Amino acid sequence: MPNMRVELLPGRTVDQRRDFAARVTDAAVEALGARRQDVRIVFEEVDAGFVSNGGVLAADDASRAALVAKFSASD
Repeated sequence: MPNMRVELLPGRTVDQRRDFAARVTDAAVEALGARRQDVRIVFEEVDAGFVSNGGVLAADDASRAALVAKFSASD
């Protein structure tokens, strides 16, 4: 039974998560021989202040500024 945890910055739509889940489930069935109903995916939204890419907090990353500002909690 494959169990997967996917961490995302806030902002993905339900349709995006639904599409991702379907594609990853298809891949797990094909690559691992898992039964479709046994593939479990958990989505977890992670605040941009708790994620760093290349040594830069996502909250400080100018390329993510619009998305982060839209979904960040106030300090």
